[in-house]
Amino acid sequence: MAQPLSRRTLLQVTALVAAAGGTGVAVGGQAAAAQAAWTVRPFGLGDVALEPGLFAEKRALMLDHARDYDVNRLLQVFRANAGLDTGGAVAPGGWEGLDGEANGNLRGHYTGHFLTMLAQAYASTGEEVFGTRIRTMVGALGEVREALRHEPSVLSVAGVLGGTAVANERGSYQYVELPAGVLGGASAVTLSAWVRPAHEDAWARVLDFGDDTTRYLYLAARNANGVPRFAITTGGAGAEQGIDGTAPLPLDRWSHLAVTIADGTGTLYVNGTAVARNTAMSLTPAALGTLADHWLGRSHYPADPVFAGAFGGFDVWSRALSAAEIAGLQSARTGGDLVSYAFGETSGSTFADASGRGLDAALRRTWGGPGHPGFLAAYPETQFIALESMTAGDYTKVWAPYYTAHKILRGLLDAHTATGDERALDLASGMGDWMYARLSVLPAATLQRMWGIFSSGEFGGIVEAICDLHELTGSAEHLALARLFDLDSLIDACAANTDTLNGLHANQHIPVFTGLVRLYDATGEERYLTAAKNFWGMVVPHRMYGIGGTSTTEFWKARDVIAGTLSATTAESCCAYNMLKLSRALFFHEQDPAYMDYYERALYNQVLGSKQDRADAEKPLVTYFIGLTPGHVRDYTPKQGTTCCEGTGMESATKYQDSVYFAAADGSALYVNLYSPSTLTWAEKGITVGQTTGYPREQGSTLTVGGSGRASFELRLRVPVWATAGFRVTVNGHAVPGTPVPGSYFAVPRRTWRAGDTVRVSVPFRLRVEKALDDPSLQTLFYGPVHLVGRNPATEYLELGLYRNAGLSGDLLPSLTPVPGAPLHFTLEGTAGTEFAPFHEGTEDPTHAYFRRSEPTVVFGGLDSGVANPARPEGGSLLDEVWSGAPFHDKEALVARVRSVVAAWVAAGLLAGADGDRVVATARKASYAH
Repeated sequence: MAQPLSRRTLLQVTALVAAAGGTGVAVGGQAAAAQAAWTVRPFGLGDVALEPGLFAEKRALMLDHARDYDVNRLLQVFRANAGLDTGGAVAPGGWEGLDGEANGNLRGHYTGHFLTMLAQAYASTGEEVFGTRIRTMVGALGEVREALRHEPSVLSVAGVLGGTAVANERGSYQYVELPAGVLGGASAVTLSAWVRPAHEDAWARVLDFGDDTTRYLYLAARNANGVPRFAITTGGAGAEQGIDGTAPLPLDRWSHLAVTIADGTGTLYVNGTAVARNTAMSLTPAALGTLADHWLGRSHYPADPVFAGAFGGFDVWSRALSAAEIAGLQSARTGGDLVSYAFGETSGSTFADASGRGLDAALRRTWGGPGHPGFLAAYPETQFIALESMTAGDYTKVWAPYYTAHKILRGLLDAHTATGDERALDLASGMGDWMYARLSVLPAATLQRMWGIFSSGEFGGIVEAICDLHELTGSAEHLALARLFDLDSLIDACAANTDTLNGLHANQHIPVFTGLVRLYDATGEERYLTAAKNFWGMVVPHRMYGIGGTSTTEFWKARDVIAGTLSATTAESCCAYNMLKLSRALFFHEQDPAYMDYYERALYNQVLGSKQDRADAEKPLVTYFIGLTPGHVRDYTPKQGTTCCEGTGMESATKYQDSVYFAAADGSALYVNLYSPSTLTWAEKGITVGQTTGYPREQGSTLTVGGSGRASFELRLRVPVWATAGFRVTVNGHAVPGTPVPGSYFAVPRRTWRAGDTVRVSVPFRLRVEKALDDPSLQTLFYGPVHLVGRNPATEYLELGLYRNAGLSGDLLPSLTPVPGAPLHFTLEGTAGTEFAPFHEGTEDPTHAYFRRSEPTVVFGGLDSGVANPARPEGGSLLDEVWSGAPFHDKEALVARVRSVVAAWVAAGLLAGADGDRVVATARKASYAH
């Protein structure tokens, strides 16, 4: 008997099995108490070992990436945001970098994905390298949160002239605030600064003293032309009196900048040499009067970047130093009489003024600091604040901050579940507390407006993650937080089965419904589950491509429009990932085989095919879009990198086994949902179930019971919806009675299983087509679960005829010729140069996922009747109608079908009588494969 679980362990197991890529170690009867609504339960990734085969091959490629990628690069953006030392790590770039799309406004999301990947890898393999990396990242994120809770602290580095300096990491949003009176009302002045720029940011300020964007003076390390610029104005940018340098300052090297103003002349010095002079500079600091702000490293123009690099000293004199004096500053430090900062401090946030005037400076953040101690992000809280007043999306200003929060939260929860690291749970709980404090005070109307905004208001699967957090903490506030993300207009429409998806961003909304299923688990509110079920039915099949994907240019179009939406930017990979999660969650409540039929379709085709078949330490090599237009070549290094789809791709490739087996909640049955080489350890029953198969290269699977115990349960084997003939099951060589029904589960009656019991499942494949809902002539080709694509560089649809050698079963396979030595590869007569191959092969070949069906003449068994294949005005040809009657028991049954169809078409005036006779005669004369 299993030992009783503590409440904490029970909550951990519960949260685990709720997660899409659950990383727990067992599914026990006690877990049912926490999720009473579930009628089946998943096994943890550690309970299902992948054996050699297609999935293990793909996963191995991603595990190499998980082992080798430098996690300090992921942590760089977090550490920089907190003003911590980044150790010289280079940010990943792309969506994770300040120079990436939308200024890197989504940075931090990828770190969450990576944590989840590591957690899944650790749970699946037990390799300590993954556990070590998780603990390193969790520890670093804890340091980041702690730093954000306090005023920024000096980051001391080696300085110039033998001293120390203060560094400002790019992305830290830190600057030095000087007190009023720095300029002392002087009419003549010298400004002197040692700087070491670290980036080519234009308009990053060395200093900016002013009130606003009207009255100020500044010194920029680089202007738009990349050279230093000093300017002073009382009338804004158009009235600036300026001095521009002649050459860029070198990066990562110390440079000395000085500006003198006296008697109407301003001079700019670089490294002791006068490089530019303005003899018509009528403005002086005294003309500006009393100014509100005196900043080093920050601009009064909000769009300008914060200075990245280091300050080695800053001084101001109440006179214009001579050229000789400026030159002397290059070799010896001399303090200014108005203010003098050597930046020799190695801790704290205050810089001492050595001028004798007591004008000490302070290190500040441009955004102040978090509004709650639980805040954790790779950028300031400002995006979250700005979202609350937005009325329309603009991802260059606010890009889905709660989406990014979800990825980080999910990663921390998975890290905790996989390793038991309490620090990860503390960080996750803190994030929940912070979000509740932020959102619970907002009016309901504000929340509804926020969540309805495209892109900026996207929140991903945060509701699911928060529900999992609630299971671990038991905090009522965390459950209340999950409900604050309700988008009532969408929920109510779907609960009423009203399809309003046209025009919506697909991946913004799919994970919403997985969250609703979890909210149903937590609250019992039926509308959540009803909405999720109805939504799933609006996507499958009405907005689903053959590979299982959905969306075109990231959006949904009208219901049942498939051919009309095909483009180079169809099937965003994240959508398939999230549809699998939703299908899985719904199956826990209702064992509708359609959910697992879809799961097989999307997993064996789009998800597997989105991963390139080669390893790379730097990139996961996963698609963003999968274009379904003729001749499309998949892009495995999309956009600028570190995209959402690469993140979910990392996750998908480390949890392939999460839905192979489920157990009935009461332990009375084992569901085999997918045929995949694997070994299940069912600890509660004391047995193992090994599945030996080459599926989908093999048409069936063998399950063998192992272990020292005996277990009584019913075995439920999924009969794929496409398996229309020949599905058979034997136990220890004896046929199991019953009639398998496609799109159902075939039950092996409850029995006591013992080591050595063997179940053989035969799942014969057949070649079939699936027609686009809005254009039946545009079709996809399937062999069993495998979507076959034509490899051909042509950019027009290939025209294929498939009835020529169709078998009596209706199987179109006899029309294809297998390629020797290449499983699941075929050629077709009349398509010279085209090889048909599985979509799941991650190559860079130009492919045709859809083709144009062309059956110009009536052909049976390779014999051409010479009669044109007529078609009805509304669509559908004579051959279509004949073969829709398959399978045929024998040749006579087929000939009888041909005779009946021909008679109807002749009677309808669609076929001449003589032509009909020729068609029937050809059918009678031909020979057929079975």
